[in-house]
Amino acid sequence: MSDLYDLNVTPVTSYTPTFPHDYGPNPFIIDLSKAAQQNDYYRSTLWTGNQLQVTLMSIPVNELIGMEVHPDHDQIIRIEEGVGLIQFGENKFSLYDQYLAFSDYVVFVPAGTWHNIVNIGNEPLKISSIYAPPNYPRNMLLETKTSEPVLGNTL
Repeated sequence: MSDLYDLNVTPVTSYTPTFPHDYGPNPFIIDLSKAAQQNDYYRSTLWTGNQLQVTLMSIPVNELIGMEVHPDHDQIIRIEEGVGLIQFGENKFSLYDQYLAFSDYVVFVPAGTWHNIVNIGNEPLKISSIYAPPNYPRNMLLETKTSEPVLGNTL
């Protein structure tokens, strides 16, 4: 049996990706937590495939995403750094559940569920989000919540 170190493989640590950049739909390996912590954009697509998409977000202190719903998309949100107040509701005006989420917490949002995240910490809230199927155009970047989307691999 061959020892792992005898294999002809490239160490993942030797590759440093450039942000913002959408690396899909090619195979891709990354430290997702580190990438999210390095992201200073409100939202950027990191990887977009045919059935799945990963975005990175940086929510400023005391800011929120805003109540939203994805009728046809399941979503997984991972808190990479910071503290968030997670809210769920039957519609954007009626919240029925609120939870605190800290670094390394994961939030599962089924399609059709209204949700919001508020940064209640003292630093930008860094999150990664997985959508199935993709929710945004490939190579989409929002510098701030109110900025116009930029499409393409560079600003």
